[in-house]
Amino acid sequence: MKRYLVFIFCLLLLMACGGSKTNTDSVETSHNDVASVDTGDNVETTYGDTATADDMDAFANIPMPKAADELFDDFIFNFAANKNLQLERILFPLKSINGDRVDTIRKNQWKTERYFMRQDFYTLLFDSERHMEVVKDTAVSHAVVEAIYFNTGAIIQHVFDRLRGTWMLTSIQTIPISQSENASFLDFYHNFTTDSLFQVESLDETIYFEGPDPDDDFARMEGVITPETWEAFAPELPQKKLYNIIYGHPRKGDEGKHKIFVLRGIANGLELEMTFKRKGDSWKLIKLTT
Repeated sequence: MKRYLVFIFCLLLLMACGGSKTNTDSVETSHNDVASVDTGDNVETTYGDTATADDMDAFANIPMPKAADELFDDFIFNFAANKNLQLERILFPLKSINGDRVDTIRKNQWKTERYFMRQDFYTLLFDSERHMEVVKDTAVSHAVVEAIYFNTGAIIQHVFDRLRGTWMLTSIQTIPISQSENASFLDFYHNFTTDSLFQVESLDETIYFEGPDPDDDFARMEGVITPETWEAFAPELPQKKLYNIIYGHPRKGDEGKHKIFVLRGIANGLELEMTFKRKGDSWKLIKLTT
């Protein structure tokens, strides 16, 4: 993925120079989301827009490197930034499934989907550190980009399959959060980010911390955070909407006892990992890495 992030970084840098940024309270509505979900208000909060739609459309004619089909990460960044590529890589008429309702989206109805590209970050959920290696697995041929709306309780899943070596968007599915493989954790996460008292109560007795050494730009430091010192380390986390990417086919009916929440910058080097462990009926934060 790193070889293509250079391309994406240059793209975003050019767009940032030509476009204007909005504040963290700005909202946007995705036309495709509105067309495929029937759950009410679908606004999302963005955290530092990196580019406007017009800015990104300027790159619609840039061809995607052929090798980008090897890894889904490489493909999705190109797909999100290039409206012409989207029209080539969608299996039209595209099925949009919401419960018992099945609609179809024709090519002339498609609205360019930017996913997390209007933010300066995206998020991922993993079951373990070993599970995180799937991102680099070139054998993965199925992936799902999820837009998780806490305000409506819905998840819009864009399902991609690699057909004859080429990644294609094959369907859109809308499900309630309660039907997600991560349902328990997502419910916990929403409370964790919106209720400060609940957040403190969800900290383990000691939290392992690893991060950059403020006294040495080339070193890292390790230590322990306690609930009493948490306020000094607590990161700002998205509250209303998350994007998640599922690589491959997840295990059905088993949410596991660990979750690693990753918040990753698109072009700014930001990297945040929060490891949670399920203890009884509760999730506890046990590790923070920045």
